[in-house]
Amino acid sequence: MKSTKSTTPRGGLYVGLMSGTSADGIDAVVVKIRDLALRPSVQLVTHVYRRFPAPFRNRLLRACLHGDVATICELNFELGEAFARAAAAVIRRAGVSPQHIQAIGSHGQTLHHLPRAKFPSTLQIGEACVIAERTGITTVADFRVRDMAAGGQGAPLVPFADWVLFSHPTRPRIIQNIGGIGNLTFLPPAARREDVVAFDTGPGNMILDAVVSRLSRGRQSYDRNGAWAAQGKISSALLAHCLAHPFLQRRPPKTTGREEFGEQFLTLLWTQARRRRLPPADVVATVTEFTALSIVMACRRFIFPRIAAQTLARLEVVVGGGGARNRTLLRRLQAHLGVGTVLCHEAFGMDSSAKEPLAFALLAHETLRQRPANLPSATGARHPVVLGKIVPGGAPHGGGDQC
Repeated sequence: MKSTKSTTPRGGLYVGLMSGTSADGIDAVVVKIRDLALRPSVQLVTHVYRRFPAPFRNRLLRACLHGDVATICELNFELGEAFARAAAAVIRRAGVSPQHIQAIGSHGQTLHHLPRAKFPSTLQIGEACVIAERTGITTVADFRVRDMAAGGQGAPLVPFADWVLFSHPTRPRIIQNIGGIGNLTFLPPAARREDVVAFDTGPGNMILDAVVSRLSRGRQSYDRNGAWAAQGKISSALLAHCLAHPFLQRRPPKTTGREEFGEQFLTLLWTQARRRRLPPADVVATVTEFTALSIVMACRRFIFPRIAAQTLARLEVVVGGGGARNRTLLRRLQAHLGVGTVLCHEAFGMDSSAKEPLAFALLAHETLRQRPANLPSATGARHPVVLGKIVPGGAPHGGGDQC
């Protein structure tokens, strides 16, 4: 999994593209994937990040809950262009020719996710046909819908990659992503695919970033290193209000998003904070604590009972996503867990932001081999399914930032 920059590795090369719930930009990777007897082998080649301009990000976030059909239609193609440029950039960084890339796996940008609606549904945009047209590379996208068609929640899908990358013969591991939403994957020692447990734990950076942006009047988009939270005191009353959210008590499989932890939740949080006249640092500290406790509560209630007492001390919690850079959040997480060791993806030779795009490169690899890659134990699907839709490549055409 160690990253390199200009070496052309032997084996199948894939591009993975990801824009998460925070909608702050695109993470893109090139990975080498080789088929082995028990599971694929994955090596990260290189990783780039392309931040969205603030006006574009604001349009995206507004479209999640308030976008009209015309806006979403145009954003779908505009995002496709952005994903294509990110793919071209990471291929150049890898120092390889586009002809050497087997496929691109693109998650897209989730605009709406309704796993518990009368007609369960999900919508990711970032048109795959645009990506394939601009790069000339076969593109696999729209991974979530087949799982939902099979009765699943369409998420989480990254646990397949967690199982490939982090399974250990003797150690139990919890792979905790803290992106816009928090989600975990539990891998018991010597885990088989059917042993994997995974679900969303609640908000990750989504609420915290929104609070920081509002309190700083847009000057900050996140709490760098958790420095602001470290200056504040936790409000027990505001924390209790947050922890009363019914999602935290819901049993897995479960997923969530802006529909539950977006504008409505934030409006109620601001009302509670103003009523108590909390200083800005106290609000940030309390929301940071809420994020940590939502993860710990999920571990204690749904994961720890699955771990034998004699192996609990060997537990490793491997944190990735933007939240892995928040030192205050990590300290609170370790303090509340009380057992095991909290590590970051960097301890395994991988940038914390690279794992999710890597996962979708791996899912594209499995799709092209017509192999199921959802884990019904995580998504609740009735059976394993082959994920995604395939857009064939060809000679690249159009666009201003081609490969």
